[in-house]
Amino acid sequence: MDWEVDEEHTSSQCSIPSRKEKHLMVYHAQTPQGKPIRLLKTLLSSACERDCFYCPFRAGRDQARATFHPEEFARLFLQLYRAGIADGLFLSSGIVGGGVRTQDKLLDTAEILRLKFGFRGYLHLKFMPGAERDQVLRAMQLANRVSINLEAPNAARLAQLAPHKGFFDELLQPLQWAEQIRRSQPAHQAWQGQWPSTATQFVLGAAGESDRELLQTTEWLFHSLKLSRVYYSPFRPIPDTPLENAPPANLLRQRRLYQASFLLRDYGFRLSELLFGPEANLPLEIDPKKAYADQHLREAPLEINRASLDQLLRVPGIGPKGARRILQACRERSLNDLSQLQKLGIEVRRAAPYVLLNGRRPLRQLSFWGLSPA
Repeated sequence: MDWEVDEEHTSSQCSIPSRKEKHLMVYHAQTPQGKPIRLLKTLLSSACERDCFYCPFRAGRDQARATFHPEEFARLFLQLYRAGIADGLFLSSGIVGGGVRTQDKLLDTAEILRLKFGFRGYLHLKFMPGAERDQVLRAMQLANRVSINLEAPNAARLAQLAPHKGFFDELLQPLQWAEQIRRSQPAHQAWQGQWPSTATQFVLGAAGESDRELLQTTEWLFHSLKLSRVYYSPFRPIPDTPLENAPPANLLRQRRLYQASFLLRDYGFRLSELLFGPEANLPLEIDPKKAYADQHLREAPLEINRASLDQLLRVPGIGPKGARRILQACRERSLNDLSQLQKLGIEVRRAAPYVLLNGRRPLRQLSFWGLSPA
């Protein structure tokens, strides 16, 4: 079943009382632009004909199910929206009658909200496994974000999680179509004149996958398909599923993967620059950017006043905004001490061991203003 709860930076949740509505939850979240939002995340149907090994909604599992009709659900959401309970909607579904039929139900719901009821707020639509290209296009004309969960980094790992899903034809293909549409179709066809961002999600720790496998696919998705975000959902064993006795995923591993994925997406890092252990996993005891800096910059620190953007982004404590501030400042004057970097918003405790200021290691200057090396 193609739904998980940790997309859109979700945090705390508010339950909504009622009968069918007990399957609905509102989360405090953020849009892709960073705007706070109360996001209703739910399924059009919690019935599913697929038998994914990790999923609580898998076929054959003894659990109460609920199904909404498109107009019924659209009216319910509109009531929540007008009551100020939810600002936006994340809508997925279990698969009933095939991916194409289920996708049609999701599109019907979105069209009723947008075209009949005039809803102009945030809408995240899921692609169903096996959705057709025209359905992908229509979803992109209605939504602010679209996504499908790849679940695993490759076909071999997916077979250990969801043996009846096709990695390339059912899951990856809709993301490829989405990028083709963005490149080839005029943006005025999209909702409010802007094509939606795309995202995916992996189930972390259930199929024996390595961090290198996950990040290799992540790097390709960022660079080739222009995904905005890749999520790593930590596996949690569910009773009455084939993986009920498997151990849960390590949450520190999840954190390291997110740190590494941001380096690939926002900092210009390449997979080959990341440090992996003997089993192709990231070290848990150190964040991946510091691991790189310890290996490459501790003995050969970077001269700040002559550094490029790419070089600055490899220094701990310097992010994209800070790096651009440094470049602007260096056009106007030479940077000579850590206090100048601090005024530019740099985390100097983290950066100091890896940089030079006019040929001098700033660690020698820390005692002047009460700092000690990180």
